[in-house]
Amino acid sequence: MRWTTDRVRRILADVISWRRLDEHDFPLLAQWLGQPHVARWWAHETSDEAVRRDFGPSARGAEPNQDWLAQLNGTPVGLMQRCRWDDYPQYIEEVAPILTIPNSAISLDYLVGEPTLIGHGLGTRMMRSMLDKTWHDYPDSNTAIVPVHADNVASWRMLEKAGFHRVAIGDLTPDNLTDDKRHVIYRTDRPAHSSYRTPDSTIQPR
Repeated sequence: MRWTTDRVRRILADVISWRRLDEHDFPLLAQWLGQPHVARWWAHETSDEAVRRDFGPSARGAEPNQDWLAQLNGTPVGLMQRCRWDDYPQYIEEVAPILTIPNSAISLDYLVGEPTLIGHGLGTRMMRSMLDKTWHDYPDSNTAIVPVHADNVASWRMLEKAGFHRVAIGDLTPDNLTDDKRHVIYRTDRPAHSSYRTPDSTIQPR
């Protein structure tokens, strides 16, 4: 697909919608994972077998993690992974020396798939929209906590623009094993007003 300047401008003006990733999306996801700006930090295999192995259980609802596609005017543009920290105690244990994870806290991971869409604020919009959706979906969750490698400046600056604050620094296992262990950890909390909704979010059924 060719992303002309006019098409980028038009699509970025659209409202973000969300739908769950399914197996029909795996070829597109493999393309995204192979993009240099994604591969640098995700360091994920892009073979059909690897994508099915690692994303298939979530697509089938066989594990607690959820994979969501961000869409603009029906066109997938990025991925957001969402889970409760409580469902992955091994990660809580790893982070414990650095930060205490509150009960029912949410973890989020993310990517913008198309290189042409980078640098236009799309990642920040995706994060704000998913936070809005998360507070709606999980009324018992009041906190989102996201670790990021310290060198991934674009990622943690995006989190800051989306309302996160740095709460810890420490060593964690990196996604890309060529990196060192230095990580920064960001946190944001549910807004005080319970009716929190933003206009930049629509939700589609699975």
